[in-house]
Amino acid sequence: MNSPETAARNSAAAPICSAKGCRADAVWVLAWNNPKLHTPERRKTWLACEEHREHLSSFLDVRSFLKEVVTLTEWESRGPGPYAP
Repeated sequence: MNSPETAARNSAAAPICSAKGCRADAVWVLAWNNPKLHTPERRKTWLACEEHREHLSSFLDVRSFLKEVVTLTEWESRGPGPYAP
């Protein structure tokens, strides 16, 4: 069971890269959707550090899933909307 201190610490943690095994801070947001599963306006997100941005982007782009790559700061400044995960 999480204590209030643990929950606060986890919610304040910096977002980390989505690459398998990577624990680096995220710098980029890769917005994507699978047109076979999601409506056109729906956006799922992966986070990426500098090192893994190109690899993760390529993975999504080859499948025609990648819609947008923006900095985490820009993504967060948009606030909630139809593009939110």
